[in-house]
Amino acid sequence: MSAVIDVTGLGVRFKRNRGARRSFKDLFGGRQRRARPDDFWPLRNVTFRVEPGESIGVVGRNGQGKSTLLKLVAGVLLPDEGSVRVTEGVAPLIEITGGFVDDLTVRDNVYLTAGLHGMTKSQIDRRFDEIIDFAEIGDFVDTPYKHLSSGMKVRIAFSVIAQLEEPVLLVDEVLAVGDRGFREKCYAKIEELLAGGRTLFFVSHNEKDLRRFCSRGLYLDKGGLVLDGPIDAVLDLYNQDYGS
Repeated sequence: MSAVIDVTGLGVRFKRNRGARRSFKDLFGGRQRRARPDDFWPLRNVTFRVEPGESIGVVGRNGQGKSTLLKLVAGVLLPDEGSVRVTEGVAPLIEITGGFVDDLTVRDNVYLTAGLHGMTKSQIDRRFDEIIDFAEIGDFVDTPYKHLSSGMKVRIAFSVIAQLEEPVLLVDEVLAVGDRGFREKCYAKIEELLAGGRTLFFVSHNEKDLRRFCSRGLYLDKGGLVLDGPIDAVLDLYNQDYGS
């Protein structure tokens, strides 16, 4: 079976202290500041494959490259070493309120955002009521987006992305936002999508969610892939290393 995500020798390099200025003392104080490398590698030498229909959870401490990996898979970032090959379309639940325009109404934002993700106007027309009903903001359809609460913004954004028919779901902590009732609604929607054969690539710190949705895990630490295995084994090792 052909992998939907094929990552080989992946590395990405960022600049440290970009834009930092030397102080007056550094320049004229008579001492030379010790040189420090400007580059650091949040990920390096990472290799794995994801088969169609798999549910993968990505775990690790903050700053260990989890969200960076997700953005590389999504195509938002490009690698400096190795390769990322994604053979199917992706539905990115990553910073999902990005791209919404404050001064446009909710209605206009739905058409704009869904269109940017590849849905046609006729598809959006057919699903518009379902998107609004799922988000539970029917009274605010013609309200400027900027007047919505943060929770309402997440609800409408999730509702739009959940309508995409792309085979691969990329999810980054988005389920941590919103009230408990809506989170459960999102969980049920994700389970429905997974039952339909979707592939899930899920970054989270929530162990309960990881065990609920994922059968396999990737444990990232110090820029490398420590363990690729069953989600229970991955979480057990992570908890052993850093505590539950």
